[in-house]
Amino acid sequence: MIREKAPAKINLALHVTGQRADGYHLLDSLVVFAGLGDELTFEPASDLSLSITGPLAKGVPVGPSNLVLQAAALFGQDLGARIALDKRLPHAAGIGGGSADAAATLRGLARLWNRPLPGPDACLSLGADVPVCLSTAPQRMRGIGEDLTPLPTLPTLHVVLVNPRVPVPTGPVFKALPRKDNPAMETPTWAGFESFIDWLARQRNDLEPAAIGLAPAVGDALAALAGTGAALARMSGSGATCFGLYENRQAAGQAAQTIAATRPDWWVEASEILG
Repeated sequence: MIREKAPAKINLALHVTGQRADGYHLLDSLVVFAGLGDELTFEPASDLSLSITGPLAKGVPVGPSNLVLQAAALFGQDLGARIALDKRLPHAAGIGGGSADAAATLRGLARLWNRPLPGPDACLSLGADVPVCLSTAPQRMRGIGEDLTPLPTLPTLHVVLVNPRVPVPTGPVFKALPRKDNPAMETPTWAGFESFIDWLARQRNDLEPAAIGLAPAVGDALAALAGTGAALARMSGSGATCFGLYENRQAAGQAAQTIAATRPDWWVEASEILG
């Protein structure tokens, strides 16, 4: 049996810098991964199958629309595997749950079948976040998700992820943007936690105001994180998951407990950022 982690993807900053003639948006984003996520297992089998369990399995499709099966199909139709997905991340939540699962599937099946990973264009066909999710290293993601560059070493970061369990459809969020030719990120440079937070605070998530307009609960989640003393609170991706950054594990853990106690209807988790 082969196991692969599918860690939560967090857009610490997400600038929308343009839109191509074919409708794809151009992004400039700082992407990191949390030490929590889904897990997939892969076993040899005569045909291809997918089972989904876990606390957040409800509502996740098990048919051809699931990115796990779409990722498997990139290897060809003549290979079999028994795939099991333990779903622990909320789906359609701005933290790359489906994309991380697809990337983990590509890694796991490449090992199981002793095949090379599909090419960059094939991976990108699964979604803009799939290429960046193939690695758990912090990266700068530009273009439509195909332009990936490593980042300077990050300081130790702890995070609290909060999802108020409201739908925030990606399409309407992008449509609500007042402009799509926003400035790119500053050159990534920092020398420790405080300078990293100072740098990050000058960046943006251009989708955040539009998401709050469509789902005010996103603003409530940000306010809850700010109220726990987060060094910085921001929405990830197109929402609705928001994150707060903390310098140590104790502060993040206490913040998560406080928010979970006051909002038991929300999904709240504390974790570290993978280096």
